[in-house]
Amino acid sequence: MSLRVVQWATGNIGTRSLRSVLEHPNLTLAGVYVHSPDKAGRDAGELCGLDATGVTATHDIDEILSLGADCVLYMPRACDVDEVCQLLGAGANIVTTRGEFHHPASMDPAVRDRVEAACKQGGTSVHSTGSSPGFIAEAVPLILASIQRHLDLLTIDEYADLSQRASPGLLFDVMGFGRAPGGFDDIRLSHVRDSFGPSLRLLAEGLSLPLDSVEASGELATARHTTTIAAGTLEAGTVAAQRMTVTGLRDGRPLLRFRATWYCTTDVEPEWDVRDTGWHLAVDGDAPLDIDIRFAVPLERMGAVSPGYTAHRAVNAVPYVCAAAPGIRTSLDLPVFTADLS
Repeated sequence: MSLRVVQWATGNIGTRSLRSVLEHPNLTLAGVYVHSPDKAGRDAGELCGLDATGVTATHDIDEILSLGADCVLYMPRACDVDEVCQLLGAGANIVTTRGEFHHPASMDPAVRDRVEAACKQGGTSVHSTGSSPGFIAEAVPLILASIQRHLDLLTIDEYADLSQRASPGLLFDVMGFGRAPGGFDDIRLSHVRDSFGPSLRLLAEGLSLPLDSVEASGELATARHTTTIAAGTLEAGTVAAQRMTVTGLRDGRPLLRFRATWYCTTDVEPEWDVRDTGWHLAVDGDAPLDIDIRFAVPLERMGAVSPGYTAHRAVNAVPYVCAAAPGIRTSLDLPVFTADLS
């Protein structure tokens, strides 16, 4: 039976998600919620580059609530708990690429209680997923750990080559590339800890090895030589690579670790082990593993392709979340799910 789905927000991820819903054999688009007034009233197909569908976008949450959809793919820039509770309480399940629901115990207790109460009222569930966190920080490590009987350390490395990203505002103004090196931004460290700490805690609990604490640290590397990238020029001695590490500690030692390395050139000081865009997982246990997952996409096409890594997993989760028991559902609660590619 086809499930009726609402797409909430149509940014980079939401647009790809909307297109995937329209092309899915067992999902039917019930509605689209948009934040921009200029998108309201436009056909869903127009918003994602497909033919007209007859479904028009709205900026009115009451219109969405009246649809009686089975699920909302909730993908705004910021999570609004009031919106989430309205949707859940009205009977719509939620799959979101927002990171607030990866690990219920890490949530603000008052927020968690509100969301759980809305799920109970509507008989619904909410699940956070995506590519990172979600796929690479939860689903993949859980599978890799299934052949272990002893684990010393599991490390997830994420690499992103930004040399062809023609976004000077993002790279230079927001991320701080091209600046003189200094201390790492505490706000960004707090953000990455809050983004990946819950997934590491969930993973540890899934292995019956709960963490004692989660810490975050950052490192910078500078360009050895003046380098031209798509966004502009990196002067020698300015920031050319950044690495943020989130570490889950148990009994005073690292057990789980996530590292994000973003770089504009590999010619940096100090010398770092920098790989192509993608992921590397290393499992140090009684069944050691060393795995590379590379994005087989030319860098100039990465901006067009990469939203699918996050959006597709959320779309594929919809039937499983709709079938789940009411509540905040994590990767430990849901079965290993697959994609219907018929």
